[in-house]
Amino acid sequence: MTNSPTALIADLILGIDHVALAVADIEAAGQCYAALGFTPVAQSEVHGEHSGMRYAVWQSGDATLVLVQGSSPASQVSRFLNAFGAGMHHIAFAVSDLDAALARATQAGVAADTPVVRDAGIRQAFLHRDEKTGVRIELIERHGAPFSSRNVAQLFRVLEAKDLY
Repeated sequence: MTNSPTALIADLILGIDHVALAVADIEAAGQCYAALGFTPVAQSEVHGEHSGMRYAVWQSGDATLVLVQGSSPASQVSRFLNAFGAGMHHIAFAVSDLDAALARATQAGVAADTPVVRDAGIRQAFLHRDEKTGVRIELIERHGAPFSSRNVAQLFRVLEAKDLY
């Protein structure tokens, strides 16, 4: 499996930035993670042209979970739940050099599904969903930037415009 995108970018991966979980009920899911010791650090709702999404960021030590719930049946998250059920929506790998990581992923035959989305202190892109596992990989280069509604909204709108879920 040396031709996998993660094998080719392994030396650029700094760790797991976050794991996003698609859920049907963000409050119920939050209670589960609170019981495990996670604490909420951000919560908001974002909207695109046709739909929206609620999200909540939870942390425990270095572990970060992002719970996402569609706000309408047309939402990418609602469509994901219909297609795959509740569970991991994507895993975001923190990388030291996003441009190099994207080039190597392309070399491995895994194209980016989104352009690079930029905000203050952050650059990120989603790769094509792996057909064997159903997992989508996000590559993210952070320079001290926390999660922000503006950044999440930018990503949501890009995914909506490309009809990706």
